Amino acid sequence: MTKGTLYGVGLGPGDPDLITRKAARLIETAKVVAYPALAGGDSLARSIAADLIPSTAREIVMSVPMSRDRAPAQTAYDLGALAIRAELEAGRDVVCLCEGDPFFYGSFMYVHARLKADFRTEVVPGVTSLTACAARAEMPLAARNERVTILPGPLPDDELTARIEGAESLAILKVGRHLPRIRAVLDRLGLTAQAVYVERATTPDESVLPLADAPEAAPYFSMILLTKGADPWL
Repeated sequence: MTKGTLYGVGLGPGDPDLITRKAARLIETAKVVAYPALAGGDSLARSIAADLIPSTAREIVMSVPMSRDRAPAQTAYDLGALAIRAELEAGRDVVCLCEGDPFFYGSFMYVHARLKADFRTEVVPGVTSLTACAARAEMPLAARNERVTILPGPLPDDELTARIEGAESLAILKVGRHLPRIRAVLDRLGLTAQAVYVERATTPDESVLPLADAPEAAPYFSMILLTKGADPWL
């Protein structure tokens, strides 16, 4: 029996209109759809693609806990990969949904790592949170030979400071509960006035603000953009 193909499909940051035509075609014809969901909660990935998923499709839910400990999430991906493997072994293609882009901080990379050696895989790129936030903030990130530095918010203060000091243009992702600490680092460096805060880009709950006006508490899906030497609001 011919094995099925695993498709990792990027959905973009939240607006269903940003799903690519190729991704939409794959979802609309899928016999099996897999996606991550918060443990005990909803799936953002499924909500983005909800109107494209056939009513006849089998759905595999990977229930991923939000925890600092990596073990529970790894277990969730282990279990999800086992369920997907069974479908692929039976000759059925599986379309795995992923917010943003599958290989830019995307959940699909963990499924891909577990199955790529045994099955044909294809990755369909999606609009990244980085480019979506820059577009919504109307903030060019780089031109000509400029460099863009991408940093995860959970980095310790000393590393954040060193990397920010050496950057020309930067994006800090996964801000969430780290916002007060990151803002304090940027304050110490005298860069707060040049920074823009973006929350839930392209969704109905989107917020785009100067960092100085950002709320005290930030969701996981938030980002800080900064370009040195220019006022992003001019």
